[in-house]
Amino acid sequence: MLFDSSLRKELSRGFGATLVVLVTVVMTMMLIRTLGQAARGNVGPSDVILIMGYTVLGQLPTILSLSLFIAVVGTLSRMYRDSEMAIWFAAGQGLARLLAPMLRFAAPIMLAVGVLALGVWPWSNRQIDELRQQYEQRGDIDRIAPGEFQESSDGSRVFFIDRETPGADAANNVFIATRDAGSETVTSAQSARLRMIDGERTVVLYNGERMQAANDGSQLRVSTFDEYRTRIDPGGSASRSDGGVRTIDSLQLLHADQPVLRAELGWRLGLMAAVLNFVVLGLAVASANPRAGRSTGLMFALLTFVVYYNLMTVGQSWVGAGRLSLASFMALLHGGVLALGLLVLAARHNRWSPRMPWRRRSAA
Repeated sequence: MLFDSSLRKELSRGFGATLVVLVTVVMTMMLIRTLGQAARGNVGPSDVILIMGYTVLGQLPTILSLSLFIAVVGTLSRMYRDSEMAIWFAAGQGLARLLAPMLRFAAPIMLAVGVLALGVWPWSNRQIDELRQQYEQRGDIDRIAPGEFQESSDGSRVFFIDRETPGADAANNVFIATRDAGSETVTSAQSARLRMIDGERTVVLYNGERMQAANDGSQLRVSTFDEYRTRIDPGGSASRSDGGVRTIDSLQLLHADQPVLRAELGWRLGLMAAVLNFVVLGLAVASANPRAGRSTGLMFALLTFVVYYNLMTVGQSWVGAGRLSLASFMALLHGGVLALGLLVLAARHNRWSPRMPWRRRSAA
């Protein structure tokens, strides 16, 4: 039908424009956030673009859902405002007649959201977790920055080298503070070089002083040296964490019984259900008030989106705490929103209006 094809074409234009804007905004926000993490030393500066890309990829289900909802509300509001809906109703067609072409348009988006939520979401979180672990487990030498005090991977050493360093394998004015079970050691040297001795990275200090003190203060030893060697642990010995439930595959979540894992599965499935509910809600409540501004529909879509996703977050916490089962959560939230949207759509399609008792008496 010509009307159906024109409706889907306009939805495509609105969806594409909204998607580009939202992706740009999210990428900018994620870039600022990732740069802040890199400045705090949580991620590697060379991994900023990768982490930002993985983060945006994991947020695509939410972006696609919001883009679709805004496109539906914006398109229908424009049709009401330009009297196209009045012509559609005058032709004997109801509001529910628009549901089928909108669902056909939203079907590929729902499929994409399902693939992203069930497959890409845990994969991107695993990639981010691995990049952060690789940066955290780097060697002690890699942690040293000229002019800054840096702590070793296990927290037992503190390093400092002068800003004016001859090269990557040499340094001037070196300071190393070491703490072990029974004593504390402070070593300073005029210069140092990094060498490979017996297959291990070793720092060779020249012309320095070493002070070793017992933790109880009973002994203090001070010695000077012309050359002193200390081995630097290569790092990477820390155990790999699982990064939380967000990195677990959806198939494993499907066979899990723990409430936290069931809550994560409910979140991923809820992203798919939200796409369907947004189409029904957008069709059911979209309208245009000539006295209101053109941004009214957009503000309503944003407010509805925020409320819906906050309810999803609250429901996920309830399922994770064992206060609510996954089936009950899906039925109450997503099923309830779908039933409410269909009820409002049926009321507007059939032009149901509540009749007040006092109106009937006055008419009599």
